[in-house]
Amino acid sequence: MPKPPILEHIVRQHAEMAAFLWTVYDHHLLHPGENPEMDEEHVERLIERLEAHLLGLRVAGVEGKRIAKERFDEFSEAGELFVVRMLEATSPLPLKQLNLDQVRKYLAAKLPAADI
Repeated sequence: MPKPPILEHIVRQHAEMAAFLWTVYDHHLLHPGENPEMDEEHVERLIERLEAHLLGLRVAGVEGKRIAKERFDEFSEAGELFVVRMLEATSPLPLKQLNLDQVRKYLAAKLPAADI
């Protein structure tokens, strides 16, 4: 059975949304009082959406990694780097199991300070 085609614009949307949602999630964790509407239910939905977009990139395989890397090359920011790094993992780790201090240290080491 032939492999289904990769729809680049859809995969690119997965990469863009995953990067954006990571930024929103991380900002909320660092500044929990800034957005009173971001209650536990909203955070759970945010996590689900982020993980769904990462899954969409993983399903796209090599093309998903390529597109995520292209997004990072064009927008070298923390969200895009987070997505690239998550796709490099040999086995997907749920967001809640990440050591966020280590994630932030990795991002800080790879990006200019102004981008974190």
